[in-house]
Amino acid sequence: MAPYITIADWKAVKDDYVVNVTIRQTEDETYPSGWDYSLHLGKIAGDTILRYDNAHERTKGHERHAGSEVEIIDFPGMLTLYDRFKEEAEEMSSISWDWET
Repeated sequence: MAPYITIADWKAVKDDYVVNVTIRQTEDETYPSGWDYSLHLGKIAGDTILRYDNAHERTKGHERHAGSEVEIIDFPGMLTLYDRFKEEAEEMSSISWDWET
């Protein structure tokens, strides 16, 4: 695997919710955008509420998961996507998270 730089890698739990953020800048050919990321909001019990990721970027692109629904999205850039995730996560959980980055 090509080298990567970890920008954010943290997890927070509040009430019945968990936020898990991993953002890495990479030169790996698997990620043409230059980013390997997973931005996740879920229930502690394991249910996904919201997740943005590019685990299959080369074949599927960038994805937005809302519950069991998955949609392919345009990648607006890492900072813009992270800001969108933060806003949606707070709205969906009704929690003001202490964002690490």
